[in-house]
Amino acid sequence: MRLRKKKGVADKLLNFDFVLNGLDDSRRGHWAQSFANPDQPLNIELGIGKGDFISTIAERNPDINFVGFEAEATVLYAAARKVRDLQLNNVRLAVFNVADIDQIFDPNEVDRIYINFCDPWPRNKHAKRRLTNINFLDKYRRIIKPDGQLHFKTDNRPLFDYSLEQFAALNLTVDQISFDLHADQPVDNIQTEYERKFSALGTPINRCVVHF
Repeated sequence: MRLRKKKGVADKLLNFDFVLNGLDDSRRGHWAQSFANPDQPLNIELGIGKGDFISTIAERNPDINFVGFEAEATVLYAAARKVRDLQLNNVRLAVFNVADIDQIFDPNEVDRIYINFCDPWPRNKHAKRRLTNINFLDKYRRIIKPDGQLHFKTDNRPLFDYSLEQFAALNLTVDQISFDLHADQPVDNIQTEYERKFSALGTPINRCVVHF
């Protein structure tokens, strides 16, 4: 369930020095300088929800820098509190429409992209809004480094099948394909809040890794 929008959240986000405000193309090519350790790899998550995934993976991997994007300020605020409580200096967050993701990164600036449980946009007329649509994949391909990866998880099997078709349309290599991730029992799987919810209902989780 999405959090209700709350008044004053935008102002509260200003209290977190790791939350970036007013993103524009001036940051292109300079993301490394946003972190205390600029020489570390840069990974991004598109649609961080309440921040369970990005806060956990960043805590486990202090030698990697992470940027998380979320469209809703109220949701990002929940994630920001988790990052603050864990005192993670390798995380930056921003309210941002990821449809413009290629406008704020230089070519080859990103090492890895994570997309976890994005909106499936089930109607065919909304297909171009899906974050694994070929138009989005073209944007990712412009900003990700050679041999970079996209890690994708969803509970929605039609979206997963559609995504595999989109990856194939761009001749992208896909591996670690799972149609029931928890049955396969990967030892390094980090669950999101949605993943726990869907798994508790018995819904299989789909996952794959895409290579650019």
